[in-house]
Amino acid sequence: MASRPLKRILMIEDEPDIQAIARLALEALGGFQVRICGTGREGVQAAVAFDPDLILLDVMMPGMDGGDVAARLRADPLFRDTPIIFLTAIVSNEETDGHEMLNGGETFLAKPVDIGELKKTIQEHLRH
Repeated sequence: MASRPLKRILMIEDEPDIQAIARLALEALGGFQVRICGTGREGVQAAVAFDPDLILLDVMMPGMDGGDVAARLRADPLFRDTPIIFLTAIVSNEETDGHEMLNGGETFLAKPVDIGELKKTIQEHLRH
C-alpha cells in the first residue's frame, strides 16, 4: 500500500468558527489534509470515502452527538483503531489535561482548543 504524503484528519464539528480556525491551523501550520463535516451523520458517511488517519469529534452536536458517532465508527472494522480526539466545552482544560479519559480510553480536549495542544495531541496519536 502506497503511503499518503499528508496525514488526513476528519473533523466533525458543528460550530463554523471552530471549523475555520481548525482548518487554518491544521492545514497551513500542521501540514494535514482536513475534511470538515458539520453533523455527526455527515461525518459517519464521509469517513468511509475520506479514510482519515485521525478524527476530531465534537461531543455536543444536534441530532447524532459525539458519543453516538464514535460508537458507530468503532463498530466498523475500518475505524476500530483510528484515533478519536473528542472536543468538548463541557469540561475545562484542567479537567481534561489532554489525557485519555475513562470513557473508552479516548482523548478529550476542552474548548476553546489551544492550537499548540491540539497539534501536540494529534502528533502523539499519529505516532502510535
